[in-house]
Amino acid sequence: MTAHLIALAGRGLLALLFVLAGITKLTGPKPILAHMAQEHVPGFLLPLVAVFEIAAGGALLAGWMTLLAAASLSIFCLATAIVFHRNFAERAERTSFAKDLALAGALAFIAAGAMP
Repeated sequence: MTAHLIALAGRGLLALLFVLAGITKLTGPKPILAHMAQEHVPGFLLPLVAVFEIAAGGALLAGWMTLLAAASLSIFCLATAIVFHRNFAERAERTSFAKDLALAGALAFIAAGAMP
């Protein structure tokens, strides 16, 4: 029972990261749009990404379609690492790249059915 509650709490904390990131993209888009432009990613994708993060994060948080939500977010994190954090000359970018890979791994773990 305790392990189950800890797993649920962990899944919730992980999901919260995406829900909050999506909300931030909608409420304060300027820095994200600037970063997207720097990487030649069209700005019209921002609302779609924000809605995806909120929806998939919310599904993960609620435990609804958990495996699909986790798998989708895992792929999203891999794509984010490759597109936005490949400037390894900058320490912050290396750290963001590693964190995105770690998130992708944790989400893949959930998608594999290893967590409730």
